[in-house]
Amino acid sequence: MFTIEHEFDATVITLVDEGPMPINEDVVIHAFEECVTIEQLDPRTDTVQKITLSPGQLRDLTAALNLPEGIYRLRSEDT
Repeated sequence: MFTIEHEFDATVITLVDEGPMPINEDVVIHAFEECVTIEQLDPRTDTVQKITLSPGQLRDLTAALNLPEGIYRLRSEDT
């Protein structure tokens, strides 16, 4: 299950793990114009872990989800 909320400066997506046990903590994604952050509570330390991706890193991750094992470099459509 997931939710999508549009806030003033970001779109917030929350991914809820509904699978069989053990269930992981929710993942919260904040999509800003200049970056995307991914947050998840670490129950061992009771702190939120945060990863920040640039637009280029997000583009590469999106492409990588659909590619086989290997090394790739995305090219601009202008070249």
